[in-house]
Amino acid sequence: MNQKHHLVPAFLASKGLVKLHIDSFNHFIQTEIKNIVRANSRVSVPEANWWLEYNDIYIKPPTVNDGGVVASRVTPHDCRLRDLTYAGEILVDVTFVRQNEVVSKKGVLIGRMPIMLKSSICVLNGKSPSELMRLKECPLDPGGYFIIGGTEKVVLMQEQTSKNRLIIEEDSKRGLVCSVTSSSAQTKSKTNILTKDDKFYLSHNSFIMDVPIAILFKAMNITSDQELLQLIGTEESVWANFVPSLKLCLEYNIHTCLDACNWLHSRLRQPRYRTAFGSGRTLRPAASVLETDIVLEIQRFLRDIIITHVEMEKLNFAPRAFFLGQMVRYLILANEKRIPSDDRDFYGNKRIELAGSLLALLFEDVFKTFNEDLWLTVSKIDTKRRCTPFDISKHIKTWMITEQLNRAISSGNWIIKRFRMMRHGVTQVVSRLSYVAALGHMTRMTSQFEKTRKVSGPRSIHASQWGLICPSDTPEGEACGLVKNVALMCHVTVEVDDANLIELISNYYTFPLYQMRYAKNEYVIYVNGKPIGFTQHPGKLCVLIRGLRRSGRIHGFVSVYIKQAYQCVHVVSDGGRFCRPYIILCNGRPLVTESVLQDLRRNVLNWDDLLRKGLVEYLDVNELNDCLVAMDETSLTDGNHYTHMEIDPATILGVVAGLIPYPDHNQSPRNTYQCAMGKQAIGTVALNQQIRFDTLQCQMVYPQKPLVQSKTIQMMHFDELPAGQNAVVAIMSYSGYDVEDALIINQASIDRGFARACVYRRSGVHLKMHENAVYDRLMGPSVERETGVLRRGDEVLQADGVAYIGACVKDRQILINKEMPVVSPTAVLDNAGSLSLNVNTPENATEFRRCPVDYKGIEPSYVEKVMFSTSEGNQAVVKILLRQTRRPEVGDKFSSRHGQKGVVGLIVRQEDLPFSMNGLTPDIIMNPHGFPSRMTVGKLLEVLGSKAGAIEGKIRDGSAFSGDPVEVLSQVLSDHGYHYLGKEILYSGVTGAPLEAFIYFGPVYYQRLKHMVMDKVSVE
Repeated sequence: MNQKHHLVPAFLASKGLVKLHIDSFNHFIQTEIKNIVRANSRVSVPEANWWLEYNDIYIKPPTVNDGGVVASRVTPHDCRLRDLTYAGEILVDVTFVRQNEVVSKKGVLIGRMPIMLKSSICVLNGKSPSELMRLKECPLDPGGYFIIGGTEKVVLMQEQTSKNRLIIEEDSKRGLVCSVTSSSAQTKSKTNILTKDDKFYLSHNSFIMDVPIAILFKAMNITSDQELLQLIGTEESVWANFVPSLKLCLEYNIHTCLDACNWLHSRLRQPRYRTAFGSGRTLRPAASVLETDIVLEIQRFLRDIIITHVEMEKLNFAPRAFFLGQMVRYLILANEKRIPSDDRDFYGNKRIELAGSLLALLFEDVFKTFNEDLWLTVSKIDTKRRCTPFDISKHIKTWMITEQLNRAISSGNWIIKRFRMMRHGVTQVVSRLSYVAALGHMTRMTSQFEKTRKVSGPRSIHASQWGLICPSDTPEGEACGLVKNVALMCHVTVEVDDANLIELISNYYTFPLYQMRYAKNEYVIYVNGKPIGFTQHPGKLCVLIRGLRRSGRIHGFVSVYIKQAYQCVHVVSDGGRFCRPYIILCNGRPLVTESVLQDLRRNVLNWDDLLRKGLVEYLDVNELNDCLVAMDETSLTDGNHYTHMEIDPATILGVVAGLIPYPDHNQSPRNTYQCAMGKQAIGTVALNQQIRFDTLQCQMVYPQKPLVQSKTIQMMHFDELPAGQNAVVAIMSYSGYDVEDALIINQASIDRGFARACVYRRSGVHLKMHENAVYDRLMGPSVERETGVLRRGDEVLQADGVAYIGACVKDRQILINKEMPVVSPTAVLDNAGSLSLNVNTPENATEFRRCPVDYKGIEPSYVEKVMFSTSEGNQAVVKILLRQTRRPEVGDKFSSRHGQKGVVGLIVRQEDLPFSMNGLTPDIIMNPHGFPSRMTVGKLLEVLGSKAGAIEGKIRDGSAFSGDPVEVLSQVLSDHGYHYLGKEILYSGVTGAPLEAFIYFGPVYYQRLKHMVMDKVSVE
């Protein structure tokens, strides 16, 4: 079992680094979008004798309209180059009325949906590396992002509190509140139960005041005090706490359901009235409601706003009354300190919103607005008096859904007034500085917690984040601890339908809720927060469900756990839960054996086979509380009742932190600094980087693989797209230019190409059509009339108005000579003799003004590429890619992989630098004072490992918790005639005399960062 880390690449081959984004989007387009349409399937206008029903909805693969009748297929690479949106058509099958005739139509276009790359309907889905290269895509690109107007956008994971779960916490007045945020396909609401003056109240924004909970029970047809008390419990202490709330009913003279409904009706916050078009009801004003209808109106209202996730038949409030009773009971027990309050920072109480769930919220709001617009359109048209048949499909505004989806993803602002949601920064432009930066961006997670608040709780590492959140990868400053990155083997679940699960559980160890007497052995069973019964054998029920999960009879992401203090069993299959795979132990021995690992290496088995065979399983945070996990086999001794074992402890780190060699030997802030700088390192962006037209792209000319690698590097293919070079480093002092982490660089190394980079910048224009139907145009170079020479700045222009490829462009020279028509309205008299404005027509709009795109920069650049194309709507696009070659210079920033950053302090000729007995001159000299206070022992080990690897000609392992030990590396050096600690005698390059001390000397992988003097210098 020493090779159990081979399970990690098998997991990544199945799930991928960003599979959680792709799974979420696939679930949205295959399941959630259909549920949204089903919940809002009918639009009707009874006055016009008209209705419309949606029968089905589906999304087509991405296309683009090039001006023809039929839309053509498009690839992501085309969208990047041509500034297109990678989107597919949203089609619906509808049935509607047309002049008393029921008509069915298939494939009616209602808008366009942005498509996530590598999702099930993306053209890249399931393609082999060779096929991806034919499509001009990088085979190592993870996907999981959108392309809007040619710009790559990623939807960041959003951290939220669990939906449909009871949470007991302190409010601002240090009192306890029991709350539940209900979320169903139809409605979303929040219900709070709080204590005031030893009485219990419902707090809801639909009422002008807090509602006594006993009145609410009576409005739900629980009019008997005895029946009400039995809902809350059978203990005398519980009853004693609730009696003051019952007395409130006497004070308000409320005895019947009608009394309660009258009381609630008079305290409603009046809603904004509008006619429902089929998606819910509104209350009538009090004056228009007959007394006989008040009960019906209020109960329907309560059905739509109170604990809406608990299903009920018609107006039978029994399930919701039980749930409300549980809320009151838990609040009483928490006030008596008999059960603990919930920890908001515990990850079992969190849910993660991915692109799919966020788009579902947005689409639901947009679709309801779309239906409202249809309803208004029909209401304004008198269909009965029309001569021609009224066809609603001709009045559909397809731009409505398209624009709102594109605007949200493009701007990152998720504003849904219906749910009072106003979030900003939900999407960001994918960082393409390097391959690592892009991967790190795809695994980033953010919180809507206010960043300016100086609160430590949400920012601190919580024990429940083990293996789910990277402990190192978080930014410095106000976002520290709020912006996080997920760990390597973390997975986020998608929602699984719980209907079959409820039916299954109801047949085993389960009794109906009305028989419950709150005995010590009676545990309430919740399925996704909905009470379905109780059991007297919670342990047996958990064993049964886990056995069914391991055998593949129920979904692999179903979780079950017991909350002993609350006396309940939770069975969970909802989406957004963090989970992680573990090896299952049986009688203290792992089920994954050496033979299984051999089959895995020979591709006889894959990850899904291990899940089906019940050898590994996913556990979420709540279920992990019921388990005992061993770190490795050495912990599996007799007497320890372990249930699971870690696959590889190094997987607690994220994608970016996994690149650090020997991170367990560094001071923790250093690993955090490296996570930030690793994303800023210049390297290889992608395998298709030479055909990309990014706004800014930095490429290392001679990137190298590191000599010391972690297992994560190979699994995420960083060795194929590296960002750095192996530099020979002497750790010693040289002159006074190496203080404060400054580096001394060898001039000869720079001349040979050390850390040389190319910086590419893009410029471009769109040739638009203006009001007078005249397009922008490109003009060639102009000649001065007096002298006959080219106008200053036009030297590199060709006849087509664009700089030629290979041209050396200097400051203020024109790259693209664009001209715009001058729209000059002229006043004319029309036939009636009145004055009107006549905008220039194509015949008389001959005047143009120059709007050139010029180059701004201190140093010249070279024109690398020129591209002519068309965007959507047949609009011409011209792009130019400029190249600058950057050699390292004084002031440029470098960093090792241990957070040891520093600028170049001095560049020295090779003959003046110290050299070893073998004539080897260091590329970099680093001051040894950088080690004691930083305590980066991992860097010292990297020098040793890189030196041993270079001597033997092999890559050394620097993985966290399992890297090559010092004894092994020292033995390699000793066997080849080197000092066992990696030190060498160096000779002065100036005098030739040996230096008086042993010098720690060996290769270190150095990164050149994007911060360069040339970009920061300013000229007055």
